[in-house]
Amino acid sequence: MKQTFYSNGKLLLTGEYTVLDGAKALALPTRFGQYLHIEEGTGNVIKWASRNLDGSIWLDLEIPFSAIIGKDTKGTPEHKTLVEILHEAHKLNPDILNNSTGIIATTELTFPRFWGLGTSSTLINNVAQWFAVDAFELLKKSFGGSGYDIACAQHDTPIIYCLQGSTPLVERVVYDPIFKSKLYFVYLNQKQNSRSAILAYKEKRSDIKYTIVKISDLSLQILSANDLLSFQAALEEHEKIMSAVLHTPTVKEALFPDFPGTIKSLGAWGGDFVLVCADQEPSNYFKNLGYETIIPSDDMILK
Repeated sequence: MKQTFYSNGKLLLTGEYTVLDGAKALALPTRFGQYLHIEEGTGNVIKWASRNLDGSIWLDLEIPFSAIIGKDTKGTPEHKTLVEILHEAHKLNPDILNNSTGIIATTELTFPRFWGLGTSSTLINNVAQWFAVDAFELLKKSFGGSGYDIACAQHDTPIIYCLQGSTPLVERVVYDPIFKSKLYFVYLNQKQNSRSAILAYKEKRSDIKYTIVKISDLSLQILSANDLLSFQAALEEHEKIMSAVLHTPTVKEALFPDFPGTIKSLGAWGGDFVLVCADQEPSNYFKNLGYETIIPSDDMILK
């Protein structure tokens, strides 16, 4: 019998990096995500195919059960990552492989893979659903990270997310600003490596306690902002704080200094999407600079 699992993609509006240290973060599940289809197979192997948005296959593997159980990670980085995830899922619930003679697994993205909306987190959450294990535990044992992306994968509304020690706390919230028609998401034409970005943050941070308090406060201010000006002011303050922590210019300073509006990095600085606040529709400005992907807020965010 065929099984199908689905997980939402993610954007981290506030609390990037500092969410690892307990800051409250405003996280937004997206209208885009990833499917995982599971069918019965033979040969004590998993025949795995990962499909892009256009249906083309970007990962085509045949993995023996023995390689998953023994964590045989020979092969490409993608092969190694997949085996690591499946190995940890098997350790948490051996019954899936032990009671099977073979599996055909197919993933399908509903967004371009390079967008950085959670190719890995949606995969981990889907595998966790398939193996009937805790997705946060699977993340901890495989990729690591704060887990906000797993929470987005599981929720169909925006959330305030934070870590209390190592325990994830998720609060469903209403995020539907009256000025949302002036909010856009622009892709920076390069995917950021989250693991590398996190390591860089951990090397650069110093005494982070005040920053955690301030970022948590700004997350709530941004969530409750009643007008565009106060929303922009809070976003800009957030950018300045994180710029100082990371010893990195803000994305507006680095790439768009003449833009007549507010621009905020989302998630790992230096790639993926940015949030743009603009009184006028900004597509021409960004397209003239070579940034072709501009998505209005309503087309990106689940309510």
